[in-house]
Amino acid sequence: MNSSIVNVSLPLYVTSGEPAGIGPDICLDLAKRKVVRPIVVLADIDLLKQRAEQLGVVVKLIDYEGQDCVAEDGQLFVHHIAVDKPVIAGQLNPKNADYVIRQLDFAAQMALQGQSAGVVTAPVQKSVINESGIAFSGHTEFFQEQAGVDRVVMMLATKSLRVALVTTHLPLRQVSDAITTERLQQVIDILIADLQRKFHIAEPRILVCGLNPHAGEDGYLGDEEIRIINPVLKRNQQNGVNISLAMPADTLFNPEHLKNADTVLAMYHDQGLPVLKSQGFGEAVNITLGLPFIRTSVDHGTALDLAGTGRASSSSLMVAIDLALQMASGDQSCSLGCD
Repeated sequence: MNSSIVNVSLPLYVTSGEPAGIGPDICLDLAKRKVVRPIVVLADIDLLKQRAEQLGVVVKLIDYEGQDCVAEDGQLFVHHIAVDKPVIAGQLNPKNADYVIRQLDFAAQMALQGQSAGVVTAPVQKSVINESGIAFSGHTEFFQEQAGVDRVVMMLATKSLRVALVTTHLPLRQVSDAITTERLQQVIDILIADLQRKFHIAEPRILVCGLNPHAGEDGYLGDEEIRIINPVLKRNQQNGVNISLAMPADTLFNPEHLKNADTVLAMYHDQGLPVLKSQGFGEAVNITLGLPFIRTSVDHGTALDLAGTGRASSSSLMVAIDLALQMASGDQSCSLGCD
């Protein structure tokens, strides 16, 4: 996406995700919002009606046909995508995996064709999608393939912290092999470009986690920092990038370090995200950097045990939508990850 302001009449598409999870529940809360552009949920409209009745939610569902208007209070625009099999809240059915993929595919195609302001995603259940026979490692990788880009970067943000990842959904034993000179440089380039373009940070300050305990301790606890990571970081420093060398992850996340950083770059999924989620679970946003469109997501899973109970919180979805709308409008005010 370029840095120009997106047409305010373009809809923001919200996928409802796994039909047996809390996605439909939290999407119904969107009827309470007042916004400046259409927000359209991708879902089976009958499923939403059923879940609204189950939850005791009063909502008017409107079939979206490109209306250049916003829904009034208590109304929700829906682009109907039919489920394959009846849905019972909390009970996964692999036969509805294709329904989930069709939501994602529609959202991606609208964004790539310039027909939307961006995409916000509710949670999916990766296990049941794969069980159905569809290879699926996550939203991030799906949108990367749809957009045809070589590399994307997963970043999560709260009000006080941003964490980007060099690797995402990989078994831990594969992480070291995946951290190559080329991959690390691509991630840094994407991270800097989107911090500048989407978050309007002219000169990003980046702290980098080492892969190994104590950042390898001069090679005694692993040599990836010596062979791969620090040489890449040193070249970026020489090119004027405000980026640290590899730092021990167990001390990097202290306030004294973080107060001088715009983002942290972690080497793998569970290195950086537990810290971030402990700070703001339910109020964090997942952002995919490197795509030619805006994509944000909730920071939680499908919570099958909460589906249909009325106990699911929509706070992360609301923050994800706020950030997507902010980026779509070209708002240069401080966003997530800023105090």
